[in-house]
Amino acid sequence: MNNLDLKVDLNGLILDNPVTVASGTFGFGREFEPYLDLNEIGAISVKGLTLEPRQGNEGVRIVETPMGMINSVGLQNPGVHHFIEHEIPYLRQFNTKIIANINGNTTQEYVRMAEILNSEDVDSIELNISCPNVKNGGLAFGTNPKVVEEVVKAVRNATDKHLIVKLTPNVTDIKEIAKIVEANGANCISLINTVTGMAIDIYQRKPILKRKSGGLSGPAVKPIAIKLVHDVYQAVSIPILGMGGIMTGEDAVEFMLAGADAIAIGTGNFVNPTAVIDVKKGIEKYLEYMEIKSVSKLKGYLNTVE
Repeated sequence: MNNLDLKVDLNGLILDNPVTVASGTFGFGREFEPYLDLNEIGAISVKGLTLEPRQGNEGVRIVETPMGMINSVGLQNPGVHHFIEHEIPYLRQFNTKIIANINGNTTQEYVRMAEILNSEDVDSIELNISCPNVKNGGLAFGTNPKVVEEVVKAVRNATDKHLIVKLTPNVTDIKEIAKIVEANGANCISLINTVTGMAIDIYQRKPILKRKSGGLSGPAVKPIAIKLVHDVYQAVSIPILGMGGIMTGEDAVEFMLAGADAIAIGTGNFVNPTAVIDVKKGIEKYLEYMEIKSVSKLKGYLNTVE
């Protein structure tokens, strides 16, 4: 089928195609440039940024698991000012949207990050609310509805950039969190972030990761992610960027049928450096086979008739 329409509108953020990369799995794109054309990616969500540079966690911080991996990297990154000076000019060589993923230990840190990036050349800010809240006993911002409301509202007031809020799956009712995010000004929701997991060395009888536990990602979490994307799709009207174990075009289509407008590839980038291109081609092949001209027609298009 000729003239497939791959454009998607994430409530003001227009992507040439629905395939993006998840923060923390693609760096700032430099390492992947030898393997693929960065112009073919709808958007790049860059390595999670903090106010100051971070070295990340010590010791073992990644462990492979069946159908996935657990990471406890600790947001290693060069800091927001290095990103502005060095990485934005690099990424602007390519026809792809730039999503700045921001992280903080307090609401004030998130707000400051948003204020700094508000005048910079990024297309969207992705608010990662899976970070530990130091004023709330270390529990992630995204697990407490009142804290979610506080931080999303504060960041929304600090910037007029397109705002994506990234949800953690480690909650009792993700629909409640999604509704709060929508009500407080988010343009789009991304999900899921990693699921909490742990791996043990049975011979040393201790956790493999230095920090004991971390975030599980990869194909093992895909059924969980699809279910939560569908839950959020039924709860809110703003667009959804779906992610969690996407390795193929068929995986991506599943997320769209569940309610995602676009998708992000994470762990798949470690397994296959051309995963983004392969997934994009897989989506195109599916659209042609099903004789669907626009990828936007896939959103929530489930056949519920028994």
